[in-house]
Amino acid sequence: MGLYQRCRRLRFPGLHACGLHTVREAAVPTPPHWLVERLGYFEELWTAQVKRLASMAQEEQRTIKISLPGGQKVDAVAWKTTPYQLAQQISSNLADTAVAAQVNGEPYDLERPLETDADLRFLTFDSAQGKAVFWHSSTHVLGAAAEQLLGAVLYQGPSTECGFYHDFFLGKERTVKGSELPVLERICQDLAAAAQPFRRLEASQAQLRQLFKDNPFKLRLIEEKVTGPTATVYGCGMLVDLCRGPHLRHTGQIGGLKLLSNSSSVWRLPGGPETLQRVSGVSFPTAEELRAWEEWREDAELRGHRRIGKEQELFFFHELSPGSCFFLPRGTRVYNALVAFIRAEYTRRGFSEVKTPMLFSTKLWELSGHWKHYREDMFALQPPGLDRPSSSQSNHSASPAADTLALKPMNCPAHCLMFAHRPRSWRELPLRLADFGALHRAEASGSLGGLTRLRCFQQDDAHIFCAPDQLQAEIRSCLDFLHSVYTILGFSFHMALSTRPSGFLGEPCLWDQAEQVLQQALEEFGAPWDLNPGDGAFYGPKIDVHVRDALGRPHQCGTIQLDFQLPLRFDLQYKGQSGALERPVLIHRAVLGSVERMLGVLAESCGGKWPLWLSPFQVVVIPVGTEQEEYAREAQQNLQAAGLVGDLDADSGLTLSRRIRRAQLAHYNFQFVVGQREQSKRTVNIRTRDNRRLGEWDLAEAVQRLQELQDTRVPNAEEIF
Repeated sequence: MGLYQRCRRLRFPGLHACGLHTVREAAVPTPPHWLVERLGYFEELWTAQVKRLASMAQEEQRTIKISLPGGQKVDAVAWKTTPYQLAQQISSNLADTAVAAQVNGEPYDLERPLETDADLRFLTFDSAQGKAVFWHSSTHVLGAAAEQLLGAVLYQGPSTECGFYHDFFLGKERTVKGSELPVLERICQDLAAAAQPFRRLEASQAQLRQLFKDNPFKLRLIEEKVTGPTATVYGCGMLVDLCRGPHLRHTGQIGGLKLLSNSSSVWRLPGGPETLQRVSGVSFPTAEELRAWEEWREDAELRGHRRIGKEQELFFFHELSPGSCFFLPRGTRVYNALVAFIRAEYTRRGFSEVKTPMLFSTKLWELSGHWKHYREDMFALQPPGLDRPSSSQSNHSASPAADTLALKPMNCPAHCLMFAHRPRSWRELPLRLADFGALHRAEASGSLGGLTRLRCFQQDDAHIFCAPDQLQAEIRSCLDFLHSVYTILGFSFHMALSTRPSGFLGEPCLWDQAEQVLQQALEEFGAPWDLNPGDGAFYGPKIDVHVRDALGRPHQCGTIQLDFQLPLRFDLQYKGQSGALERPVLIHRAVLGSVERMLGVLAESCGGKWPLWLSPFQVVVIPVGTEQEEYAREAQQNLQAAGLVGDLDADSGLTLSRRIRRAQLAHYNFQFVVGQREQSKRTVNIRTRDNRRLGEWDLAEAVQRLQELQDTRVPNAEEIF
């Protein structure tokens, strides 16, 4: 039975005629019966938990030691003292601005009583972790509004790097229209203003199933994700949601909230995918911060890479190839310049570039573990002439047909086959394999966004096979690689160590070893870094790298991942110095990440004013009159022969000053103006896109200087020409 049919049997009003009304009418909708029933059961469980905790506090009456920021230690009472109470003792400002706590490094609710001796830290909105808590709480507000107003069946509502979104189900035909967002936004604002507390409840699996008996999404999550006897849910007003937390103390801490967009997403089921509605938003502690963000966003929209791509004729998208990009000649020039940059670094750093197939038997992905953990994001198909599954069958079953093929979503299994295709010796290690092959991932249509998320893309993907005693040196080299590239690209960056997730592969002892290696490398590197517990890949811990562009926006691009699992799964071995067979360690690493995504980030960061070495508008030659056209074409040919982008503007219908201005508005790094004097002396008169006049230069010397500036990849060629 499909989700829609199941939800109809549950009689959700939002799946039928739950249309939106005016803001005034929508502010006090009548709650659906299942929502009232769920809240009643939550209140029953909450009352029992409050009594249980009070009894424990009364029975134990135990003093615990709490270490505060700055080294101060204070006494607290187990099961009674909360982080918020201690924040009040430190300062009223901290108590007002804290969004959550960290207890022994783990996220913790401010109103949750402390249980044992602990190291206590406080998170504010100024930190990345604090923003994640704040925006996660905001998405609960959005979920509450969607339930009460639309009768929505909630799926998930995570925070993102720049805000939050919530996915929910309204029925096969019902969508959220853009014109309806203001009404939903008003409901969210009213719920925030009500200062409703977030209440954390521990519930057994049986209680969880009873709480969410009307929500097929939550029932499936409980079945798949809840492995222990209990899990946590949070209540906030009429909302009750399955969630690990932590959350804000109450919704009143959300001073400004804005809903930004609506789209669709897909939830994959054995019986076929279901289309969900996705609403995204952003929020801040104060209305003033929201207004400042809106001003910043206006500037960011002017720098949007899709807008720049259209105006500069770099790339476009077409409905006949959704999730893929068409790079035009100028865009391909930028793309190739980025790839050439990384290739030059590969040569300098001892990497060998390889090419691997795009299509593999799913047996490979079963061997690597990707089919179990990643199959929903893969494109699977069968060769022509074989029986195809019916449309009701999923291509993503746990056990694919023996002849099923899949497009590669990553390169690591193919590189393992390359390592294993002949005997290896310790003398070959470290073996560094780099691959720019096209990758395909089955992203939901609602998650696609210009160059930032595509179904077909390329990465500067590389894998390093090394001996265990070479691991530290290779990690240090990877970090140096990142630093060198990001410095040239003009990015600052921040790193985070992500440790083993709940569904990890392999033995815990190997994970502990790998995490210690990465932590030691980060400490030796000397730059600040954060800890992201449980956010590692299923095969190993990783260092995620977030760059910041010229607007201060974070982008996750580079990564360094340790992997002890694939060498085991592929039985990779090499002959060690003693003659015995030994197991290599695998490092996954990328610097740019997706080349397409990085191109989009760079376009927005520079606002279309590309540095010379990347620029698709390096030089335009402008003849003063028709008599100089022949010499202007010769100058253009000299530029092109030197590997530079040289265009010609001989439009006699415009004055010289108009053509110079047009070139500057198009962001040509340099203009070569040639008149009768320049023609006779074989020189060019040079101007920059910012109208700096560099004077008369010999043509050959000017071309040579541009070559030097391009080859050294300087960010300010116009200033130092």
